[in-house]
Amino acid sequence: MSSRTVAVVGGGYGGAAVAKALEAEADVVLIDPREAFVNAAGSLRALAQPNWAPNMFFPFETLLPKGRVIRDRAASVDPGGVTLASGERLAADYIVLATGSSYAYPAKPVSDSVAEMLDDLRRTHKELLPAERVLILGAGPVGLELAGEIKEVWPDKHVIIADPATELLPGFQPEVVDDLRGQLAARGIEMRLGTGLRALPDPVSGRAETFTVTTADGEALTADIWFRAYGTAVNSDYLADGNLTPLTPEGRVPVTEFLHIRGHDHVYAVGDITDVDEAKMAGYAMQHAEVVAKNITAQLGGERPTATYQPLPHPMILLPLGPDGGVGQLPAPEGPFVAPAAVVAEYKGADLFTARFTGQFGPTAA
Repeated sequence: MSSRTVAVVGGGYGGAAVAKALEAEADVVLIDPREAFVNAAGSLRALAQPNWAPNMFFPFETLLPKGRVIRDRAASVDPGGVTLASGERLAADYIVLATGSSYAYPAKPVSDSVAEMLDDLRRTHKELLPAERVLILGAGPVGLELAGEIKEVWPDKHVIIADPATELLPGFQPEVVDDLRGQLAARGIEMRLGTGLRALPDPVSGRAETFTVTTADGEALTADIWFRAYGTAVNSDYLADGNLTPLTPEGRVPVTEFLHIRGHDHVYAVGDITDVDEAKMAGYAMQHAEVVAKNITAQLGGERPTATYQPLPHPMILLPLGPDGGVGQLPAPEGPFVAPAAVVAEYKGADLFTARFTGQFGPTAA
């Protein structure tokens, strides 16, 4: 088995999990331009508490002591292997696409260097520090979590979340939404649903400068800093040449229930890049990774892959509001389980998965 090569393109939540699971079964090569694995779930706390920020980063080398890590980007993938941006060609018996998606800073850092990511977070923290009024555009999980982290450190800041959508957490149980509304109100976070803007603020997102914007209804909103908390982009540009598979209109790759790329039973995909009909979340990417690892292990042993993935019938979420608050909805045999704040804190909010990744990678760079 060990003579077969598995190339994992992308070292995020799903890719890192696949690589770790297969390291003992094959020659695993992990391709990622970043210096370290980034636990992006901690980005918003790192912004509010920069001394905590080093907890986000885990060196890839400690993940794969027997594997190989190439710090580069994929320029193209075909059924036989991966062509890197450096020009190097990596032939592979199995390929796993796990390049995820991009999101506006600070939810996802923009640099590939740990030192530069830490500098960015410290710089933005200094901008946020004197701001009395904070405007967050986007009332999805990122905007809500950011508001919670800001209020945890600066309870006196006036935080406004604005979104053109009229519904909070659509698709979730009413008890979850009601609990969330109550916790937001208790923290003094002002929700402005159904509020679009005629134009974005003039200052750059994350830059301290007092400004006034006009809502679609003609109301003036004034704040001292603003953050964008909406909009994702699938990281699939390296597949645009069509050498592997046509992309969906959203830029994703079509997969089977086995998480094969359609038409290629030795090429898999996990996480945000797949066309699986579900929210794009780290938890789902890691579940994808379990399925793919089982299937490749079976194939390495000369067996047919049998593990399949089916999206949950109800959405799932763990949404912290700081280390102690938040709401959750988890799967259960009898239907969605509405998780109270204590459960959200235990499973995510208290350490934002730091302990989980310490177990997977070893201690953080801190």
